[in-house]
Amino acid sequence: MSRPRKAEDPTRWPVPCSRCGQHHQTVATWPDGGICGYCYQQAKRTRGTCACGHEGILPGIVDGAPACRACTGVKLNVDCVSCGAEDELHSGGRCWTCTLADTVEGLLTDPATGTIAPVLVPLAIALKSMKRANSGLTWIRQKHVTEFLRHLAIAPTVTHEALDQLPNSRTREYIRGLLVEHGVLGRRDELRARYDRWAEEVLERVADPANRDLVRRYIRWHHQRRMNQMDEVRQGTFERSKQTVTVAIDFLNWLTEHATSPAELQQAHLDAWQAQGPTTRGIATRFLTWAVKAHAAPPGLKMAPHRRGTSPKLSADDQETALQQVVHTDELIPRDRAAAILVIVFGQQIENVAALTWNDVTVTEELVTVRLGSIEIALPDPLDRPWRDLASDPGHNLTAAHPNSNWVFRGTSPGRHITTTHLRSRLRSVFSARAARLGTLHELTKLAPVPLIAETLGYSPATIERHATDSAAAYAEYIASAKAVRRNGTALTGDGKSSRQ
Repeated sequence: MSRPRKAEDPTRWPVPCSRCGQHHQTVATWPDGGICGYCYQQAKRTRGTCACGHEGILPGIVDGAPACRACTGVKLNVDCVSCGAEDELHSGGRCWTCTLADTVEGLLTDPATGTIAPVLVPLAIALKSMKRANSGLTWIRQKHVTEFLRHLAIAPTVTHEALDQLPNSRTREYIRGLLVEHGVLGRRDELRARYDRWAEEVLERVADPANRDLVRRYIRWHHQRRMNQMDEVRQGTFERSKQTVTVAIDFLNWLTEHATSPAELQQAHLDAWQAQGPTTRGIATRFLTWAVKAHAAPPGLKMAPHRRGTSPKLSADDQETALQQVVHTDELIPRDRAAAILVIVFGQQIENVAALTWNDVTVTEELVTVRLGSIEIALPDPLDRPWRDLASDPGHNLTAAHPNSNWVFRGTSPGRHITTTHLRSRLRSVFSARAARLGTLHELTKLAPVPLIAETLGYSPATIERHATDSAAAYAEYIASAKAVRRNGTALTGDGKSSRQ
């Protein structure tokens, strides 16, 4: 990545660069004139095929096109003394790629054996093969990454369990992802594993030991059992389960402060608990239902559940404005524009958007289709343009993180799709993903039958039915209001004619 340019200084550097025409320090004089430092760096990194057929670095210019050193007479050392390839050199006459390879070898070699453990060879190959070697070297030379790789080199075993014993850090999880992606470790459900670790830690927040045991049972027999029945835990399940347990712990700690156990719970306690806090306290009704079934709380108690359907919706006008902003401006990169289209046009949940794979998308010269439910939806121009751009350059392909990724929206973590939190944040400059989705579904239910919308967009009929009911109620309220305005705003004159008051 080129350095950002400083403001030019004609007073200090009166002779402009022969290439960019700006006034910066001249660092080389080539056949076409003085070259500034920025253009010099760009020239060293320009690769391609010269008109003469030479493939490699093309630092010169002939007839406005990049050309090799032989054709232009440019004097530039880009010949690596180690591999002989033409490339930007790092130090000692060696290119970045060779320097990266030597660094990886040094860090992953066990000092006791003088070799890299066979199990780590795939990781070493992947790190040495990164397309953007300079970025890879910068990452590896960070102190925490260097120390972790050195520890890995002498580890007696490389397993998920062994990694779990190390201090929790982003570096640990990133390298775990690399080990999985390159076949060193088997795949496991990371969200389930993260939840299990979180569940052990969160128990420390329960004030009363008896309640701590109750929360442990709730986690094990309600949340973890449900997760174990899933092929893979999804982000939404993970977050809802954490929130439910957190609210339950807050509730139990409140009871402890009021010298009350769950077995002594009365309706007055529940009413006071909800009245004294935010509406999210209603989420504790999930724990209460379980506690009653587990005979840990008296039957017959009621807690007002957390209300649904109160989230704001994007109006039809705001939806149109957002769509025009997504389709006809460059405020978002192609990846974010493609995701935004699924939300604002097809009312997709951000969790489902993030988890799309290229098995769900077909891009041909004539057509782009996306499968959201049981039907492939064709994206007309201009909705198809971001998808074509994304297919040609899916991103995150210059490191070792995504060697064979099938995710449409690749994330920064190796082998993982973009997180829902990060994608929501990316779209927030244009719209709230939730408000946009709800607004779109609200409008769509006015235009098509519930079964068709559900089948096409991948929703359950019950979910779309709720939106249709809400939409119909809103429309009925609008009609009633319009009639009232006409009735109250119109009066009869003495001659029987109507007049506007």
